[in-house]
Amino acid sequence: MGKLHDLYDQQGQSPWLDNLRRGWIANGELQRWVDQGVRGLTSNPSIFAKAMTETSDYDSDLADLVGGGSSVEDAYWRLVVSDINAALAVLRPVHDASDGEDGYVSVEVSPALARDEAATVAAARDLDDRIEAPNLYIKVPATEEGVPAIRTLIAEGRSINVTLIFSLERYGDVMEAYISGLEACEQTDLSTISSVASFFVSRVDVEVDRRLEAIGTDASSRLMGKAAVAQAQIAYQQFTEKFSGPRWEALEARGARLQRPLWASTSTKNPTYPDTLYVDTLIGPNTVNTLPDATLAAFADHGTVSRTVDADPGAASRVVDDLESLGIDLEEVATKLEGEGVASFSKAFVEVLETLDDRSKELTD
Repeated sequence: MGKLHDLYDQQGQSPWLDNLRRGWIANGELQRWVDQGVRGLTSNPSIFAKAMTETSDYDSDLADLVGGGSSVEDAYWRLVVSDINAALAVLRPVHDASDGEDGYVSVEVSPALARDEAATVAAARDLDDRIEAPNLYIKVPATEEGVPAIRTLIAEGRSINVTLIFSLERYGDVMEAYISGLEACEQTDLSTISSVASFFVSRVDVEVDRRLEAIGTDASSRLMGKAAVAQAQIAYQQFTEKFSGPRWEALEARGARLQRPLWASTSTKNPTYPDTLYVDTLIGPNTVNTLPDATLAAFADHGTVSRTVDADPGAASRVVDDLESLGIDLEEVATKLEGEGVASFSKAFVEVLETLDDRSKELTD
């Protein structure tokens, strides 16, 4: 069947596609990925910016929408919702066959709202109600303001992909927001609520490696390329501990689903590292790995299907301890990366609106 199928069938990990283009839905590319074993799809403002600015696939609809009186921002969201609905239809059979475990498509609230709890909740409600599909995830960033928004939305029975998690401390806050949200939910049956916690990986190595290189010792050199995987493996330990015991069992009795860790930002940024580094090292049950198409193809070709995420938890802890002994503060790294992540998505959002504005003027003149 292939390695993507093997990931799930043998190891309980769901491979998802971290990309979406309108042309892939029309030409069957997305369906071919699903046939190869892809079990879900994630999108973000940068992905839509790239799709809308590098192809002409959206020009006709854009011209019709703006020509009909829509603002450029409203047109953008209509185009996004159209693509998400089409992707939801492709993934729906996976959702049905997995009894609601997989087959999700994620769409993110505006990144401009990342520091505004109330606006994030309102935008998430609007998107969720507008699309209204059982296999839809609304992506909400795990900023300090986003965490209470996540609890509110879970308590309302909505399914959430928590994005931009960079630290173990914040990950703990996210898991608590999910569990306390479920406890506050008035639904008797909690099985219709689903969530994943997207723990970002490769960007951690980019920042930590930069700091290690600046230290310039043999000890720092030996830690290059190890921080991100070690932190994610420790996150998996936190996950198994949090989702066990009487408190979780009481929710499970009401049908509650695990909030699976999702490994995000899994393309290798350093060309000297293996292109499947952030897949091969993070395989384990009840996890998701969302991969750009190039990384999916690389893993399907030469990845290794083996349980690795908890193979040596002691080694992961030693890496973090060694980093701390060199003065690398992973919480400080996470704060920096969160800010950069929010800024990057916000920049992509602004730029795509500017590009669509220019293009709409060309198309409607």
